[in-house]
Amino acid sequence: MTTPSKDSFGARATLKVGDASYEVFRLDAVEGAERLPYSLKILLENLLRTEDGANITAEHVRALASWDPSAEPSTEIQFTPGRVVMQDFTGVPCVVDLATMREAVTQLGGDPDKVNPLAPAELVIDHSVIADIFGRPDAFERNVDLEYERNKERYQFLRWGQSAFDEFKVVPPGTGIVHQVNIEHLARVVMVREVPAGTGGRVSQAYPDTLVGTDSHTTMVNGLGVLGWGVGGIEAEAAMLGQPVSMLIPRVVGFKLHGELPAGATATDLVLTITELLRKQGVVGKFVEFYGSGVTAVPLANRATIGNMSPEFGSTAAIFPIDAETIDYLRFTGRSEEQVALVEAYAKEQGLWHDPSVEPVYSETLELDLATVVPSIAGPKRPQDRIELTDAKSAFRAALGTYTTDVATSAVDEAGEESFPASDAPAVSGGNGSGEPFDYHSAARGAGGRASRPTKVTLDGVDFELDHGAVAIAAITSCTNTSNPSVMIGAALLAKKAVERGLSRKPWVKTTLAPGSKVVMDYYDRAGLTPYLDKLGFNLVGYGCTTCIGNSGPLQDEISAGVQSADLAVVSVLSGNRNFEGRINPDIKMNYLASPPLVVAYALAGSMDIDITTEPLGTGSDGEPVFLTDIWPSPQEIADVIASALSAESFAGSYADVFAGDERWRSLPTPTGNVFEWDPQSTYVRKPPYFEGMAMEPSPVTDIRGARVLALLGDSVTTDHISPAGAIKQDTPAGQYLTEHGVERKDFNSYGSRRGNHEVMIRGTFANIRLRNLLLAAENDGQGVQGGYTRDFTRGGEQAFIYDAAQNYAAEDTPLVVLAGKEYGSGSSRDWAAKGTSLLGVRAVIAESFERIHRSNLIGMGVLPLQFPEGETAESLGLNGTELFLITGVTALNDGKTPRTVKVSAGRDGEGTTIDFEAVVRIDTPGEADYYRNGGIMQYVLRKMVNS
Repeated sequence: MTTPSKDSFGARATLKVGDASYEVFRLDAVEGAERLPYSLKILLENLLRTEDGANITAEHVRALASWDPSAEPSTEIQFTPGRVVMQDFTGVPCVVDLATMREAVTQLGGDPDKVNPLAPAELVIDHSVIADIFGRPDAFERNVDLEYERNKERYQFLRWGQSAFDEFKVVPPGTGIVHQVNIEHLARVVMVREVPAGTGGRVSQAYPDTLVGTDSHTTMVNGLGVLGWGVGGIEAEAAMLGQPVSMLIPRVVGFKLHGELPAGATATDLVLTITELLRKQGVVGKFVEFYGSGVTAVPLANRATIGNMSPEFGSTAAIFPIDAETIDYLRFTGRSEEQVALVEAYAKEQGLWHDPSVEPVYSETLELDLATVVPSIAGPKRPQDRIELTDAKSAFRAALGTYTTDVATSAVDEAGEESFPASDAPAVSGGNGSGEPFDYHSAARGAGGRASRPTKVTLDGVDFELDHGAVAIAAITSCTNTSNPSVMIGAALLAKKAVERGLSRKPWVKTTLAPGSKVVMDYYDRAGLTPYLDKLGFNLVGYGCTTCIGNSGPLQDEISAGVQSADLAVVSVLSGNRNFEGRINPDIKMNYLASPPLVVAYALAGSMDIDITTEPLGTGSDGEPVFLTDIWPSPQEIADVIASALSAESFAGSYADVFAGDERWRSLPTPTGNVFEWDPQSTYVRKPPYFEGMAMEPSPVTDIRGARVLALLGDSVTTDHISPAGAIKQDTPAGQYLTEHGVERKDFNSYGSRRGNHEVMIRGTFANIRLRNLLLAAENDGQGVQGGYTRDFTRGGEQAFIYDAAQNYAAEDTPLVVLAGKEYGSGSSRDWAAKGTSLLGVRAVIAESFERIHRSNLIGMGVLPLQFPEGETAESLGLNGTELFLITGVTALNDGKTPRTVKVSAGRDGEGTTIDFEAVVRIDTPGEADYYRNGGIMQYVLRKMVNS
């Protein structure tokens, strides 16, 4: 990152702001720059500043400046992010790799202190807290205690990294969610870095803040005008080590906003509307950029809410330009006056300041009148399935049949009145705050019948009946909404009004509050609203992702037993961004996204089978029904609380010592020294074998001889199929490994928590229960066996776990290949999809086509991506996976050339004939060729560091 740009366009200039001077690369030095969308201007500056004449050339700059908005993306460029942000699940392996590199440098006779992130890297621990305890004053403390018990080894390791590496900082547990901490504190909007000056000495260089993050919702920072998105761990490591990320110049979708949100509509309603529109538009792989007169009317917190859900639209980024609102937010969140002045001056000088009267050129456009947004929820399983709140009950009933097998027990008689079995109207004690019996099934007496299976439950001495549609979890959670004061204060004011009217949550609802940062509890306390949320059971459970990523914690045993015994379709209502089936809680079949105020409302109602726009939420202490409209706060009430309770001091106080942590964090016994002392007993953090036997000079690239097929796969095999995820089952290689190392089943934890242990992760690679390995097709009607199995030809072709077979092949020095269909490696970028493939001994993947990032990741781990000839497939060539493979022509890479094709010969034992074809080599850039020659990206960077 410190190599001076070749500056072919003479763009280097000086910008004065106050008493300070900065080196900048002027966009107006490049013809065509002024017509580009905001996001592409940021990419153009990035290329100008990092032009090295090899990976980033003047031709790349010209290609971007002459961007054709109507063209399909085909030009690859190298984007060098200014910084990296990580959460703990995905960040731990990055730090493990850095620690391993330090050890390798030492063994090569180099200085371990040379191994440091070359771009600022910040990790926020937010994915490990689980909402086990809720609805009580000590919930937060107890949940954090449990979090430390479960994750002590990982946290000790991260604490070591925090002290050992320059440019690497850790935000400890119990602080906030990575994306909210990013917008409130970490984001610079314009970065400053000391770089070598062309005339000698050093100079302060100013440039747009850009980043990649190891979490898909990194796009939240797009709301601040910062370009960044989520990537896999390998790209994040590359960026940390100063390496560019390959990308295609994207199509850019212009989204025009005008008008203002009406009273009663929230930022959540707006983002659910935008999600629905953009999913219909089709924006996968594209940038979305907001423009128009309505942008000015969108508060920064709402912009962040919209940017956050970019992965749910499918877009790479969803960005707002810099304007006065951005500047006000930076000042309000405690950024220095010098920084605020720099952001404004730089944006205006570079044509990055939003001018509503100017319409850039876009690939496609759509627009929204904000005044048309209405209260909404989304569900029961996808964020783009928006439902107007007035239709929520009927939509629930329409979807219910998919989730239950029982026959409707209510029927509509000829007169149109519903008749219910006697059991459908029980008198149930407790739950509505009035002391009156609670008639749960009055909720079901709307138009039309539905399946019903009333199930008696007793909890804490209260008797009630659960049925389909019961709200089992109501969670104010996730980065999307808990960053937004208007919806968070709206929820608290609704709680206050509900308590004052005598309402309480229904007894079967698990209520949790997990704000995105400590600032939220600070303004709740200042406004005197915390007691009302506590009264309804929305006690603070933690500052972290909790429910939205499945860390909802278990339901109470009695509720869980009732749900399981009757196979009830109960629901969760959460203010999150993801509601996929099976994600939120194993007991819950239907999940709905909603604004924080609506989460509170559904906790009061207790059922999704109530039209909360027309039916009462409960009975007040005065015996009168209480409706949603009675307790919904007005925009003015919300604005008054924001004005009185939020201040720059709140942010300054919350972030004053953000990297120091609490007493738990500071008192963790932590290894010291610049090289990590690996604990041989650890089952969480282990030294990976990437650098074993590595020499200063890379060994020559070799052809691949005598390779066996580890897996024969069909089309659209995703990184989710390849990469380990979720719970670890006892009877799998990973479960067996943990058992052998003395870990009890209850302490297995998840693959996510054990990403720093390659032994666990490689045992879970290609082990997804939905993976079909067609090597086993004959054993299962041509469909293959589901799960992590293959045929082991060291054992006569018998069925075996993929991991076990790979170990047997390794013992015989047999290289491995994977054969696949179209779109291999599609889906999210996952580092272990490539790392696990490499560590299993796979030398090449031959597919009909690749997802771009996974293809690049394979090269980064030393695996050769090859493509079948155009129009050919494994099947059309007659390959069934039982062959031995010879791949020749790879050695041309030793001469500094990347061959266009290599020869593949595949023959079966005893048959004497071979299947020959030319496979296309998918090493697409000079940088990728360098990585492959070195055995992978980490080896390449390590050698450069030692030689520097």
